[in-house]
Amino acid sequence: MVKYFLAFSFFLFSIQLFAQQTDVVDFLTIKASITPNIKEKTVNGGLWVTFKILKDADSIYLDGKNMKIIQHHINYDFYITSTEDKIWFKRRGMKAGDIFSTQFMFEVAPKQTLYFYEDQIWTQGQGKYTSHWLPSIDDVNDKIEFDISLFAPGNKTVIANGKLTDIENDSHGQIWRFDMKEPMSSYLVAFAIGDFRKKDLISNSGIPIELYYKPSDSLKVEPTYRYSKQIFDFLETEIGVPYPWQNYKQVPVRDFLYAGMENTTATFFSEAFVVDSTGFNDRNYINVNAHELAHQWFGNLVTEKAGEDHWLQEGFATYYALLAERDIFGEDYYYWQLYQTAEQLKAMSDEGKGESLLNPKASSLTFYQKGAWALHILKELIGEDSFKLAVENYLLKYQFYNVNTEDFLEEVRAVTYVEITQWEEDWLYQSAFKAEQAYQSLLKSSFINKYFEVSSLRALPFSDKKLQLKTALTFPNDFIGQEAVYQLVDEPISETLPLYKNAFESNNLYVRQAVALSLQTIPKELQSEYESLLNDDSYVTLETALYQLWMQFPEKRVEYLNKTKGVDGFQNKNIRQLWLTLSLITEGYENAEKENYLKELKNYTATEYSFEIREKAFEYINELQLWDIETLKNLAEATVHPTWRFAKTSKELLNNVIQNKKYHEQIKILGRQVSEKAAFYLNSIIKE
Repeated sequence: MVKYFLAFSFFLFSIQLFAQQTDVVDFLTIKASITPNIKEKTVNGGLWVTFKILKDADSIYLDGKNMKIIQHHINYDFYITSTEDKIWFKRRGMKAGDIFSTQFMFEVAPKQTLYFYEDQIWTQGQGKYTSHWLPSIDDVNDKIEFDISLFAPGNKTVIANGKLTDIENDSHGQIWRFDMKEPMSSYLVAFAIGDFRKKDLISNSGIPIELYYKPSDSLKVEPTYRYSKQIFDFLETEIGVPYPWQNYKQVPVRDFLYAGMENTTATFFSEAFVVDSTGFNDRNYINVNAHELAHQWFGNLVTEKAGEDHWLQEGFATYYALLAERDIFGEDYYYWQLYQTAEQLKAMSDEGKGESLLNPKASSLTFYQKGAWALHILKELIGEDSFKLAVENYLLKYQFYNVNTEDFLEEVRAVTYVEITQWEEDWLYQSAFKAEQAYQSLLKSSFINKYFEVSSLRALPFSDKKLQLKTALTFPNDFIGQEAVYQLVDEPISETLPLYKNAFESNNLYVRQAVALSLQTIPKELQSEYESLLNDDSYVTLETALYQLWMQFPEKRVEYLNKTKGVDGFQNKNIRQLWLTLSLITEGYENAEKENYLKELKNYTATEYSFEIREKAFEYINELQLWDIETLKNLAEATVHPTWRFAKTSKELLNNVIQNKKYHEQIKILGRQVSEKAAFYLNSIIKE
């Protein structure tokens, strides 16, 4: 009975501790030694942890998902055990104010958060998931100083939080040691291992900036990271608080789950943003670059206390990224982006789906874009000087701590006599988007006024607006010129032909792109002008123009294919894969090479390629119905890919393919040739 009572008492205490551990213990430092096993997809680690007791306790815990304790160092009579999601430290009589240290070794096969590929390993701990590979705290409110050591093969580069202090050679590889000087929330701990090189920069304030890339992408370093130093220097100046960490690193990784992630001192981002100078014009990294860097202050230096404060991270990062883009691209671009997001927010609000900024379950559009709009309006309300002073005071007062919305508002009220109560009601508490306020703010831009003048012509007959559209297409603004082109759609080509010629002659990349995207039938009178799109510095334009020209002028297919041969396009090889597809179905074109072209296209479905490449290859394989055992195996593996969007589209595609009797029998026997996860999914849909 005594044993049962003690166990029951501990159970009750544990329940209480789950809810309020941050009031009981403060974890001060975690020093971790990590050895990832890429073949087994496991981690072996050692942890030295120091913590301070805040309230008398007998047990405390770290979060650790499905971890096995291999051995622990007996210190202060600690008894260390692991459960399904916790690592418990038990010791009688821990008193408030006591500081303890202990260590243990563990092993784990992470189900998520740590991703293994043949050529890379990387983490993504967004929210509260670091505990899948590292004992830590699934609560943003306990900030810890993390120092990580990582073992890697000798031919690999390791990137992690903080400053690299040492690389120790080992008979089996190297140990990379990193030091952090300041505490951070556990979800911001990260590392990447891969075949990387780097370019070094120094900010105006002396902060080392490391820009990583794969050796095969050496010629893309400049366009990918274009303006990186300018962005860094701008944000330091604009925010008014020095960059708070030792250094800053940026690392493109394959198959990343998001656009980017602001790990402390080390942004990881999707390699889809690795571009050449042509790709830069369509899909550059600048917004993601600036957004993730802004998080080093808003999210990493000061961190939300709870979900209802999430806009303090995402709204601020979105807003300051927009300011950085204004510094690069100008005022028109800034107002254009505000206008675009206002249209999205208004549409959502008009549908009755508007959300309060303080709703912890709000959408990304609300946290990011409505949050940025709230700050834009607040700055206009209280003035730029007061706004910047409030932000500076807010960051300095709460640096390395957690904040809520009221903490920020107190700093605003302290620097201005302007009443902000109505702003709070309109922009923080209201679910509806304040479209009229946004509209009045946009009208402060002369460019937006001109754009509205042109867009207001949409409802007019073509004959009544022809002159205004021609004016808009003469030395056009990027955005106004595109609007003019889109108003030509569905009008008689006999009437619009001169304006299309104006658009082509403008030599504006984005106006010409608008023609490529909107002109579905190419008149003979515009054929030569349309063919000139194949020379534009835009992979979006080139992909569309190649397809449309190939479709509409079959007599010149060989010429178009010869002109675009050897062009890859974006990271997903959009031009190359389209070219291969068109080459395969162009009668008489390079017949001797067709087998190689088919092999290349099918090969792009393989797991060795990024999901962006595979996704496009699956589209073309399905379009031409070129499925065979290998491509079906690759599709099956895609259904269990860690990137959920790719997995979802792959499942939809496989479910469609399996309806074809021709492939059904082949898919039924794939279970023996694919991974356990893929076989399980195949079995589930075949039974259905």
